[in-house]
Amino acid sequence: MAAPAPFKLDDYKKRMDGALTALSHEFGGLRTGRASPTILDPIQVDAYGAVSPLNQVAGVTVPEPRMILVQVWDRAIVAAVDKAIRASNLGLNPIIDGQTLRIPIPPLTGERRQELAKVANKYAEQARVAVRNVRRDAMDHLKKLEKDHAISEDEHKKHGVEVQKTTDDHIKKIDEAFRHKEEEIMQV
Repeated sequence: MAAPAPFKLDDYKKRMDGALTALSHEFGGLRTGRASPTILDPIQVDAYGAVSPLNQVAGVTVPEPRMILVQVWDRAIVAAVDKAIRASNLGLNPIIDGQTLRIPIPPLTGERRQELAKVANKYAEQARVAVRNVRRDAMDHLKKLEKDHAISEDEHKKHGVEVQKTTDDHIKKIDEAFRHKEEEIMQV
């Protein structure tokens, strides 16, 4: 049987950072009443007989806080882009102006803000779970290394403390990101 791989805290840190990056991406897709090009990231357009991400068939810009401009590169698929945006369940209604779609961002109702805050909390909890899963993997790895006599009990404890500190730091960053997003959603 092959010896277990040596313990590298950086490998686990990268995985925890990945959970933060995923959370940031999820938060970017939450509409807060302010225009953001990342709102349109999940939209897929049926063009040329294939389904493509919106950002591969058009340029997305934000000229003002409550307006998104989608500059479609090919006039032939303007209608397909419009249809994809309307079908996305984001509550957006594009206005076609030649090859450009103007998308006004309507203000959010209090009820919708509450719903978005709950969704943001769900995303944050998923990120926390992902970080805890990485922590569990790291601790299991340390346990195996000690069992196989690759590290001493003291090294196991020392690395365990480092893993816990890294986990706590990442959970704190997730909580801060959630607080910031919640404030952004709730501000009128």
